[in-house]
Amino acid sequence: MKTLAIRLEDEQHARLGMLSKLAGTSVTDTIRTAIEQHLEVLAADPTITAKAQELTEAIEKEAEAQRQALASLLGSTAKEAPKTTTRGTRSTKG
Repeated sequence: MKTLAIRLEDEQHARLGMLSKLAGTSVTDTIRTAIEQHLEVLAADPTITAKAQELTEAIEKEAEAQRQALASLLGSTAKEAPKTTTRGTRSTKG
């Protein structure tokens, strides 16, 4: 678990404290809930999803360039390095 310090305006801090108290929850739990809800909204945003896809493609392109550079360096250009996948594969051990 990480600790995060944030700065709030006095009025915002007072509202946060009072509303948390009235809801019967701690300020920390109120903040955690608000952050989780906001993260869900961001994750569902098509713009964010598109940027994530673009970043994934850029990472994969860079990784391929690095694989090719290593293959060239090691003189194994005839044999392509195996690509890794994050998809689950199950072992069929008997």
